[in-house]
Amino acid sequence: MIYYIADMHFGHKNVLRFDNRPFADTDLMDEALIHNWNERVTDEDTVYVLGDAFWKNEENSVKIIRRLNGHKHLIRGNHDRVHGQLRFHWESIEQYVEINDGNTLVIMSHYPIMFYKNQHYGSVMLYGHVHNTREWQLVEKWKHEQWNMGIPSRLINIGCMMDYMGYTPRTLEELLKENPMPVFDRIRKDGTPIANPSEDTCNG
Repeated sequence: MIYYIADMHFGHKNVLRFDNRPFADTDLMDEALIHNWNERVTDEDTVYVLGDAFWKNEENSVKIIRRLNGHKHLIRGNHDRVHGQLRFHWESIEQYVEINDGNTLVIMSHYPIMFYKNQHYGSVMLYGHVHNTREWQLVEKWKHEQWNMGIPSRLINIGCMMDYMGYTPRTLEELLKENPMPVFDRIRKDGTPIANPSEDTCNG
């Protein structure tokens, strides 16, 4: 099984307030993230972490990553430090990754990409970085504007603090279910599709 998650920020005190996370301190947050991860992920599973996994303290970070099940791959974020011992606990460290998850091409970057590879042919763009901020709301606004233009944009924020993530790695199937896209079933005179508003179950 393949799972995805981003922006855990293990050990980062300020992120509790920044995201309004429901934990009294970082110890409780870290233990909840570890528990949720290991409840789902087995040693045979693969997890893609789309950046900002740990916060500064390498010794503590190494202790935590050793407790996490599965084959762990990092797509680097702006807070990831991978020059010490921690780097040996990732099976790969990249800035950008493309994989096939079932029949779906998945594009992964810590940062949202508005126009991405095979966007018109069913690919999905997973990202983090913007947390649950106004920046995320702006990405959602741009996505809806693309839909109104007939562009089948499938950008999904997989920051762990998002309601549908629940501080837990999620499968692509789960992410797609929680982030539905309109059905593009009508065609303009210039040949571009128009979204069917009746099929758009998203707000905005």
